[in-house]
Amino acid sequence: MIFTVRTHFRLSRCLVRIIFVVFFLQKAIDNHAQVPMVTVAADGSGNFTSVQAAVNSLPDHAQGKLVVYIKNGTYYEKVHIPSWKTNVVLIGEDKHTTIISWNDHAGKGNINTFTSYTVLVQGNGFVAENLTIENSAGKDAGQAVALHVEADRCVIKNCRIVGNQDTLYAGVDNSRQYYKNCYIEGTTDFIFGPATAVFENCTIYCKKNSYITAASTPQHQPHGMVFFYCSITVAENVQGVYLGRPWRPYAKTVFVECELHERIRPEGWHNWNKPDAERTVFYAEYKSTGKGANPEKRVTWSRQLTDAERKEYTVEKIFGNWKPY
Repeated sequence: MIFTVRTHFRLSRCLVRIIFVVFFLQKAIDNHAQVPMVTVAADGSGNFTSVQAAVNSLPDHAQGKLVVYIKNGTYYEKVHIPSWKTNVVLIGEDKHTTIISWNDHAGKGNINTFTSYTVLVQGNGFVAENLTIENSAGKDAGQAVALHVEADRCVIKNCRIVGNQDTLYAGVDNSRQYYKNCYIEGTTDFIFGPATAVFENCTIYCKKNSYITAASTPQHQPHGMVFFYCSITVAENVQGVYLGRPWRPYAKTVFVECELHERIRPEGWHNWNKPDAERTVFYAEYKSTGKGANPEKRVTWSRQLTDAERKEYTVEKIFGNWKPY
């Protein structure tokens, strides 16, 4: 009888351990930090030497995460994540030395703004980490997109998005995009588009006397671009930068507890020579810091959020039933 009880106890304890192991193993599998499905290496040591070739090899309409690990190197290619390649995860070895680069720009052959991208993401559930995505067309090339995102539930973490004019296109309404700990640089309207896009703890680097954002938020959409705890910096030769201007009349852009460089223009916002847009846009700040924070000098048609309004600005409330982390 004693042997049976002890045996039963040991079996029960063993079963509990197995359950815990299975549980945490499944968590590890669900977390895309696991051993990647495929590896890209410029030196030929991986499964592919091209990021696009690796993406093309993935199964279509995947329900679980599909990981592509990209080793250090510069990959000169134009990358497209089509709508049927869902839940693709691109993880670079190092954000400074794992680089996807291309140099298309509007006016180059048949290229326009929306086809000038280096990386185009249309597959839902996309994730990128530890990468540089750049458009290397140059500051005089005009509109030249580095990252163009149309997917829903897109997460960009610890990445560098580098370009000049129109660096990041947060494209299409009803797209939800989350940028965490990213570095984004550009000259004019270099964060633009209609998506619901949240930027958290990002560094935004302005390289020209121009405009940071150009939202085109649809009238029915409650949120456009929201910046939480970001650092807005400028190049040494820059004298004045606007926080944004409205590409479309119902543009929505909000800066929450961001640190603003002293050469952010005191008026903050520009109407893009569209006086009627002053009645329809929603441009706001909450407790901006730094020498560029000048609430009393901002244009009268922008606003400073109240404490009660600030409570409505959380990642959870903005994205609804999607949790990006």
